[in-house]
Amino acid sequence: MNKKYSYIGVSFIILLFGIYVVRNLDSRINDNDLVQEDRLNKVDKKGTSKNDLYTFNKVPDFEFIDQNGTTISNKDYEGKVYVVEFFFSTCPTICPLMNKKMVTIQDKFASNSNFGIASFSITPDIDTPEVLKEYAKVNQITHKNWHLLTGKGEEVVYDLANKGFKLFAGKGAEEHGGFEHSGLFALVDKEGNIRSRKDEYGNPIMYYRALSEQGFADQVKELKEDIKILLNE
Repeated sequence: MNKKYSYIGVSFIILLFGIYVVRNLDSRINDNDLVQEDRLNKVDKKGTSKNDLYTFNKVPDFEFIDQNGTTISNKDYEGKVYVVEFFFSTCPTICPLMNKKMVTIQDKFASNSNFGIASFSITPDIDTPEVLKEYAKVNQITHKNWHLLTGKGEEVVYDLANKGFKLFAGKGAEEHGGFEHSGLFALVDKEGNIRSRKDEYGNPIMYYRALSEQGFADQVKELKEDIKILLNE
């Protein structure tokens, strides 16, 4: 009998302890005291992110000639938030669509001197400063910090794209104009770091889709929001 009552007593204590733990956990959840210790997205007591945009590596050094014949390097973008793309003026497919989206970004931050855009031509032999100046005129590129960059050999540009920014660029099929590149935009902060928001699972997206593809919408709206965040840093 004593042994039986002993088991009952132990069970009763375990039951009380379980009730206490559950109530305490529920209270902490309601009070938002639990903190997500994810290194990419730490959350404070109110649930607001302390690290909204993830920081990747710094952009590589570069130096090119823009549509006005001016030498432009990464140092000209220091202290500015800017968007990077790779394109070519004779592109028959995605470039016109990409730059139509980029113009809306330009217009959103038209009066902000701390914003810029760097568009690297992947066909520098074709895209001379004169050609790019006409391209800028036709495509309503007016922001003083939007530089269409050329003046180096193809291999230099490919190296910058593929190794520096990790945005694909290279030779391609004839229907694509003989060259291919990604339809992505990179976002760079005032200190020269590539930045991005995270997806719904907390993973950094790294780049922003300029185009709708494979059932996914473009991310231009999100990009504009994140540019504003970085400008306010």
